Amino acid sequence: MAWSALPAADWLRWGGVGLGLLVCGLLYWTLRHLGTNLTDTVVTRAEATLVTSGPYRWVRHPFYVTILLLLLSISLITANWFIGLMSVFLLLFFVLRAPLEEQKLVDRFGDEYRAYVKRTGRFWPRRARGPG
Repeated sequence: MAWSALPAADWLRWGGVGLGLLVCGLLYWTLRHLGTNLTDTVVTRAEATLVTSGPYRWVRHPFYVTILLLLLSISLITANWFIGLMSVFLLLFFVLRAPLEEQKLVDRFGDEYRAYVKRTGRFWPRRARGPG
C-alpha cells in the first residue's frame, strides 16, 4: 500500500505504538465487562444483561470507541492515509448503527436503559453535573 503512504515523523509513528498498547488494555477491559452480551448485529439476545460497569460506566459504546482508537493507532504506525480514510467510514457506520442498537436496548430494558442513557454519553463521557 505504498501508494497511500504519508511522510510521518518517527515520534508520531511511535506515538501510534503507544496508543495501540493502551487501546489493547482498553479492549480487554471492555470485552471483559461486556462478556457474552457481545453480538455482531444490533439484535439483543434474550439472555442479555444491561452492562453498566467498567468503561460502560462512562460511555454506552466503548467497544466502538476502542475499535476507532485502534484504527487511529494503526493509521499512525503505518503512516497511511487510506487506512485513516477507512477509519472515517467506520466512524460513520458506528454513528448510524448506534441509534438502532440503542432502540433495541430500550425495547429490551425499557426505563432502566433510558436512565442509563441520561447519565452516560454515547461515545464520549458526559460532563459531571453539579448539584442544582
